[in-house]
Amino acid sequence: MDKITYVGNADVNAIDDLYESYRKDPESVDEGWKKFFEGFEFAQTNYEEGGAVPENFQKEFKVINLIEGYRSRGHLFTKTNPVRERRKYSPTLDIENFGLSEEDLEKEFQAGSEIGLGTAKLKDIIAHLKDAYCESIGLEFHYIRDPERKKWFMNKLELNNRPKFSTYDKKKIFRKLSEATLFEQFLQKKYVGQKRFSVEGGEALIAGLERLVRKGASLGVEEFVMGMAHRGRLNTLVNIFDKDIEELFGEFEGKEFDDDDSFDGDVKYHLGQTRNIDVDGKNLQLTLAPNPSHLEAVDPVVEGIVRAKIDDYLKSEDKIVPVLVHGDAAIAAQGVVYEVIQMAQLDGYRTGGTIHIVVNNQVGFTTNYLDGRSSTYCTDVGKTTLSPVFHVNGDDVEAVAQTFLIALEYRQKFHQDIFIDLLCYRKYGHNEGDEPKFTQPKLYKALAKHPNPREIYRDVLLEEGVIDEAYDEDLTSQLNNKLNDRFDASKKQEKINVTNFLGDLWKDFDYATEEDFKNPHVTGVPKKKLLELGKKLASLPEDKKIFRKVQKLFKDRIDMLEKNELDWGMAEMLAYATLLVEGHPVRISGQDVERGTFSHRHAVVKTEDDEEEIIPLNLLEEGQAEMTIYNSLLSEYGVLGFDYGYSLAQPKGLTVWEAQFGDFMNGAQIMFDQFITVGEDKWNIQSGLVVLLPHGYEGQGSEHSSARMERFLQSCGDLNMQVINPTTPANQFHALRRQLKRDFRKPLIVFSPKLLLRYPKAVSTLEDLEEGSFNEVIDDPNNLHKTATNVVLCTGKAYYDFIAEAERREVKNMAFVRVEQLYPLPKDQINEVLGKYKKVKNIIWGQEEPENMGAWTYMAMNLRHIDLKCVSRAASAAPAAGAKEIHLRRLNKLYNNLFEYAAVAVK
Repeated sequence: MDKITYVGNADVNAIDDLYESYRKDPESVDEGWKKFFEGFEFAQTNYEEGGAVPENFQKEFKVINLIEGYRSRGHLFTKTNPVRERRKYSPTLDIENFGLSEEDLEKEFQAGSEIGLGTAKLKDIIAHLKDAYCESIGLEFHYIRDPERKKWFMNKLELNNRPKFSTYDKKKIFRKLSEATLFEQFLQKKYVGQKRFSVEGGEALIAGLERLVRKGASLGVEEFVMGMAHRGRLNTLVNIFDKDIEELFGEFEGKEFDDDDSFDGDVKYHLGQTRNIDVDGKNLQLTLAPNPSHLEAVDPVVEGIVRAKIDDYLKSEDKIVPVLVHGDAAIAAQGVVYEVIQMAQLDGYRTGGTIHIVVNNQVGFTTNYLDGRSSTYCTDVGKTTLSPVFHVNGDDVEAVAQTFLIALEYRQKFHQDIFIDLLCYRKYGHNEGDEPKFTQPKLYKALAKHPNPREIYRDVLLEEGVIDEAYDEDLTSQLNNKLNDRFDASKKQEKINVTNFLGDLWKDFDYATEEDFKNPHVTGVPKKKLLELGKKLASLPEDKKIFRKVQKLFKDRIDMLEKNELDWGMAEMLAYATLLVEGHPVRISGQDVERGTFSHRHAVVKTEDDEEEIIPLNLLEEGQAEMTIYNSLLSEYGVLGFDYGYSLAQPKGLTVWEAQFGDFMNGAQIMFDQFITVGEDKWNIQSGLVVLLPHGYEGQGSEHSSARMERFLQSCGDLNMQVINPTTPANQFHALRRQLKRDFRKPLIVFSPKLLLRYPKAVSTLEDLEEGSFNEVIDDPNNLHKTATNVVLCTGKAYYDFIAEAERREVKNMAFVRVEQLYPLPKDQINEVLGKYKKVKNIIWGQEEPENMGAWTYMAMNLRHIDLKCVSRAASAAPAAGAKEIHLRRLNKLYNNLFEYAAVAVK
């Protein structure tokens, strides 16, 4: 900063810092402070010569403290609540609390220059401060540690630099407010009692969003991506996103979807939308992400969508803005909000700042705000990252519009989060069929007499002479006629459509059919190319000092290529490498993914001296796509949601989320249940997200053994995803490549290994990667078709456990067939393999999980034509034992039960 105007808190030390700057260079402070310090030196000289320090000079410090009091605490004394008295806070901003009295009100103080007034009377300084900080807008910002950002806000509010509205602007605001209000009133008359989660009481949100969009276009924004819950969503879709009202009326009528019978769809206030609109000759794309009823779950999804667009084609945070609309109860209580806020400035997850808007109707369903949080404000979570917070009265639509515009300017300048607490009310209950007087009788008695925001603003404009009664009546008639015309036209509509809200990005893709899963997709890569890429993967810059153990790991990869024995990590890295040189970007994120939880990946290598990061996958060849890999914050819910959103907006790239252990995936259960497994069935959206869940019973206890396979299999249906439990590095290689080699996308759930990462028998050759495709079923390699009397179907690591124990017990009459893909279940292939065993007496499903877990019940349900027996651990509440001895004892019992079939057959 060229000039120092204020650099601290409201105390003498801060002014002392300014004085030191003044002594070194009088021109380094502004004119007001220059005059102040000249007076100070005069007073000091006078005091040293035996005179007294002028009383007015001492009080200058007290006025400075008063100014700082308004800046730091003025938000506590605003007129921001439209329907309730504000809570009382002490100490107040009364001048007596700052050592001043009424006698001082007519005195002039140089401290007025601090707020742009110059020398001014105390009463004028106070009036200015109240107007800046204590009217319809309150601002929390004084905890920000960056002087530039603090000064920016002070200039906006204290120097009267807030947005100002012309007559034209005011009419536009009034029109948008009228559209929002009359739309809700129309629905209330036509669909009495139907759920619509109206925005009534908070209609200023719609006017504010319209101003935000227009301002964005003028600042060079090309896209807005929004996430919001149900409150006000329909109004936003119609009046901001230009949703077809006829289609919405059809949704109210409950008409069926224009899709096949298997499509379930979703309720109208969950659907998404993308629209390209013209704003003063500039094209602007608006996107509203679909969301479930699980509040705030859409937040990380929106951030992921935005980041994917930045990485893919926008290449700038300035061109796209994420906007999240929260409810007051939800933002204060849903933990995913905290996770998303903590992601805001991280390299792997930043999106250039989010505008958070809270529709604060001061009640959560039936719960009063005092019971909904311990913090003063619902937005206090924003202070985690020292984000500024506006509080604004929802009945003052111009104040709302001002805060939206300032928030956008701040975001574009500083690329950080900002919050707007829009204090309003909810005209009806939680939904239009609910009775709010059961729980808030006093509030709703007052609301019955309270004018709506449109009525309040109309009266303001009438008084200002901006509009007259005729203008109001004409506008009302015009908007109502439009709604009636579209309502009548909707009666002719037979069905409604639910389209992919990101349709432009997916125009080259189709939806999968059962036939698509029956036909293998060639995913092999020529051996020559594999060797070339493998050597580059295993090479590190010679001029860099690398940790000795890392050098050995990379030498081991060279040895794998020479011996033609590829382990899991090498095959995985080759899958990424081949996709990258074919032009497909790859993104991996999750806890500890750069190295890998089990130290098998080492996709990022750090130099020993300065920790410079080297990513060999980005050093393959000129023109390749980019590999990005990020160790995430210690979050499952938020990070998985982010990566899911990323996959929605990047269909031509591979997006991977890996859990530290598969057991921890249930920290993100909402993302699996409400988005990943059902997104296509509810919203017609596709995702190619890969989820890697380390799974396997090795005696590590109940939190490091099971990725809860049974839960995923229970959720399978309508070709909604793929679930695999591969046993070879080659199959992992082909599974990853298969994700991008088809004209459709499906989430891929991989129960990835731990023990097998370095298991001597779990290796593949270059030829395995070169030839063919993913093998859904792998027959026993020992050619036991004519001799085996028992066939064990199994999946994953259990296969290696079973064959090792069979070898130890010298069992010769039991074949082990691996089901590598559990969903869609390859029944034809299973039947074909089983048909080869002519002497089979027992077909057994063998698993390492307890009987009530794993794939057993799923397999029994889907293979009812087979007399399928189960061998597993006994049903259990916990997934696994915590003691090694118990683990081994139960494993031995499992083996005994399994190989008892072999003994019976021999007899």
